[in-house]
Amino acid sequence: MNSYRILFKTCNFDFQVLIQSNKEDLSNHFSKIEDNLKIEEKNIQDISLKYIEYIKKLNNEKKSSSKNYYIIINYLNKNENIEELEIFNNAKESLNNKYFKIKDSLSRCGNIVDNISTAEELKSILFSFFNNRIYFNN
Repeated sequence: MNSYRILFKTCNFDFQVLIQSNKEDLSNHFSKIEDNLKIEEKNIQDISLKYIEYIKKLNNEKKSSSKNYYIIINYLNKNENIEELEIFNNAKESLNNKYFKIKDSLSRCGNIVDNISTAEELKSILFSFFNNRIYFNN
């Protein structure tokens, strides 16, 4: 908890946290259990079948899901009287500094931090996020 407190104290800038939940595909897990049912005793078979039903119920109620967390860092150009290249370089430096502050703090908390390095990765994340929103709103 102290590491998270340090994150919020050191990050004296605005950022957003986007959380994306995805239902887990447990079909491989269920098929392995079902394969073992053929060789198990009757009472183990009953327990295994009840387990499968219980996990399916949890998964349908969205209590079994993976979560991805994305941090969105904002850059606001405060000086409009500079050239585009200088704006770009200032933005890049500012965003990199903020990114490394967040990455360092989150790593201390035990989190794995990956950066999105290509436009394709970003498009894929945004596409899946917005498609989930469209799906759930219908």
